[in-house]
Amino acid sequence: MHNKTIAELSAGLKNGDFSSEELTRSFLARIEKLDPQVNSYISVTTDEALSQAREADKRIAAGNASALTGVPIAQKDIFCTNGVKTSSGSKMLDKFIAPYDATVVSKFNQAGAVMLGKTNMDEFAMGSSNETSFYGPVKNPWDLTAVPGGSSGGSAAAVAARLAPGATGTDTGGSIRQPAALCGITGIKPTYGRVSRYGMIAFASSLDQAGPMERTSEDCALMLNAMAGFDERDSTSVEKDVPDYTASLNDDLKGLKIGLPREYFGEGLDSEVAKVIEASIEEYKKQGAEIVEISLPNTGLAVPTYYVVAPAECSSNLSRMDGVRFGHRCDNPADLEDLYKRSRGEGFGAEVKRRIMIGAYALSAGYYDAYYLKAQKLRQLISDDFKKAFEQVDVIMGPTSPTTAFNLGEKSDDPVTMYLSDIYTIAVNLAGLPGMSVPAGFVGQRPVGLQIIGNYFEEARLLNVAHKFQQASDWHQRAPENFSD
Repeated sequence: MHNKTIAELSAGLKNGDFSSEELTRSFLARIEKLDPQVNSYISVTTDEALSQAREADKRIAAGNASALTGVPIAQKDIFCTNGVKTSSGSKMLDKFIAPYDATVVSKFNQAGAVMLGKTNMDEFAMGSSNETSFYGPVKNPWDLTAVPGGSSGGSAAAVAARLAPGATGTDTGGSIRQPAALCGITGIKPTYGRVSRYGMIAFASSLDQAGPMERTSEDCALMLNAMAGFDERDSTSVEKDVPDYTASLNDDLKGLKIGLPREYFGEGLDSEVAKVIEASIEEYKKQGAEIVEISLPNTGLAVPTYYVVAPAECSSNLSRMDGVRFGHRCDNPADLEDLYKRSRGEGFGAEVKRRIMIGAYALSAGYYDAYYLKAQKLRQLISDDFKKAFEQVDVIMGPTSPTTAFNLGEKSDDPVTMYLSDIYTIAVNLAGLPGMSVPAGFVGQRPVGLQIIGNYFEEARLLNVAHKFQQASDWHQRAPENFSD
């Protein structure tokens, strides 16, 4: 059952081929047996999952099932989950039991999905390799010596290793798309404001967006149907009708205009990765798409802009983690200042501390105009590049990551090199656009992802474009050798 997609599992549940409880027990057994190799889960919610599965079976028997009723999924440990530890991968929140559900969690509960557990992640979603987690690094199921990408590396690894049919992720600068690419799965970052951020522990509030991570575009469409929608509790949520994302999956691609940014195919892109992407583009040509060369001239500014804006926002958001109101509290503080210093010093890891310091500096008196204000102006230029591009094309394509998965520990001591691994994804967040990554091939044994970027609220088109590629290829069907049986 673990090799079936969500769509196939949904059909099997409705047909009575198996029960949700049987399905859930099967995945829980796989997690217990195989996850020690990967470390994709922080918490496994066995009792809650079985209880939800039994309720799902009752709904199915009564004819009240939705497409996701009884389907097991995993939630990234950044979403508050009532009565369950929600750590955001940090010692700071290691003992935090959420007293309420994030909107994303409650929407899946309403749909009748079964939560298997909470997935591992870079601490407070800060990282590109899933090595900054307090609970240890996640390993890539395709090669256990390699990183799975981050920050949603636990979700990506769980889906790739068939330890969950699907999972949620969050994307602040590529944290759904980059691990999806490195683990050979499909992931979509919706338009900013399309999915509620309520109950999602904030990293950078103007950039964070939740989305689904699955094996196929069809499964992403099913998950996004449940996740998307306006939420009055989230001031960044957009009040806009949500289409059925499965309705247009099979639309013809003839006449589709695909933009290829010359900046995405230059220096820094691994030559073997480039060959895989070029082969993928050829498949779209066969389906009648038109290729247009475009330019996104401010692409090179995306990384420095992001690493001013995101740390500034994170330093503000994480100021509440002080050992008084929220977070880890040190033992026997001498006074209030000692409490603050030691609680934050003990609770935060090195990468989080680095970004807090950068952000606090950028927002400080005398430097705000020079750094943060200038970064926001550059952000507008990056957004304008995309607006001009979408006057010429329907979607933009290129590599998701400049390389395949790098080895564990390879970039840990070089944060700047690590940051550059998100060079093709960051601009999409700065502009608030939707983007996704689909499996496109391999270099050796390590997967390559094709990135597809769309105009605002055109997730349905992205899912359609990805689905048509997956109907003509089998990259998304392949499983890591040690996790396929």
